[in-house]
Amino acid sequence: MALDSGIAGEAGRCCPTDYRIDPAELDRAPNIIADTIYVVGGLYGNAFALNAVEELVAREMGTVALVFNGDAHWFDAECEAFSILDSRLAAYPAIRGNVETEIARQGDIGAGCGCAYPPTVDQRVVERSNAILARLKMVASGFDTTRERLAGLPTSLVATVGDVRIGIVHGDATSIAGWDFARERLDDPAMQPWLASVATAARIDVFASTHTCGAVMRRIGTAQRPVIVANNGAAGMGNFRGDPHGVVTRLSTTPIEGALYGTVIRSVHVDAISVPYDVTAFLAEFDRIWPAGSPAEVSYRQRILAGANDEIGAAAPR
Repeated sequence: MALDSGIAGEAGRCCPTDYRIDPAELDRAPNIIADTIYVVGGLYGNAFALNAVEELVAREMGTVALVFNGDAHWFDAECEAFSILDSRLAAYPAIRGNVETEIARQGDIGAGCGCAYPPTVDQRVVERSNAILARLKMVASGFDTTRERLAGLPTSLVATVGDVRIGIVHGDATSIAGWDFARERLDDPAMQPWLASVATAARIDVFASTHTCGAVMRRIGTAQRPVIVANNGAAGMGNFRGDPHGVVTRLSTTPIEGALYGTVIRSVHVDAISVPYDVTAFLAEFDRIWPAGSPAEVSYRQRILAGANDEIGAAAPR
């Protein structure tokens, strides 16, 4: 499958036309039906986080699905690491995020990393992300079968747990790289009519997203028509101050102990779960691939070591 798109704007900040999603496309039969679903967004090339997620899934009872909703690759910009991780990822249902879309794309349309960063993000961060993607794309160019598989991934999946319909997306309900499921947007009262309208058009009860690298869960809509947005932030690196572990979204008919935070909709538990991966082992691999002064080291090493500058309370449902 070839990806081709028109584009206008600056690399790393623009949104290619083939990133667009029609929310009504989610109003369809489910792709996945399970008692428990783990949605893993932003693995970012961290095979040790994948180990930890697979261990969490192995403890579950009933029918369990492990789904990846984009940006599974990022720091694994080295042939062996990329190949080994991708062979493992290929076993699971997935959608493509901006990273998968751009490393699968033939040629360069000027999208850079495809992050569609908002103006609030420093230009130096944007430039470093563009450089990371360029290196990762060069590595992926040696794996034609992988690139073809990534190009063929859908932009969304629909799942059901109990009688709850879940829209699995990367950015938001209208774009792979959309930022409307970021915390600031979800907490903006002016956004509420739009959020309600896309949920109605999609006939979705829970949106499971990632992309913004900032974890948040919010209950929106009305008492008669509640909608939950669960953005896990990043599975492959820390999301909260002093905590280097990743976060994934668990949706299940059964509760779980030890969730970071969560909520319930029609007897289905929607929880943010910590991913207790081996930080020391991952940091050793990261330092080998991204030495001091490299774009990824400057942007991400401190976060990998000590978590993001954020609090769990700000991410939890209000």
